[in-house]
Amino acid sequence: MMSHAAYVLASYAVAAVTVAGLVFWVVGDGRARRRELKELEAAGIRRRSADASGGAGR
Repeated sequence: MMSHAAYVLASYAVAAVTVAGLVFWVVGDGRARRRELKELEAAGIRRRSADASGGAGR
């Protein structure tokens, strides 16, 4: 192999680990936000977008 192959492979490995970490972070954060929304809705707190008033004033 070429003399710089180790550098290139290490760079790809670091990039792959970084992307995988970001994917896990985004998925985990999405689950946490959904869990928070479920807890808030169970407590009776509703989103304004779920209001059934027909959106008067918009």
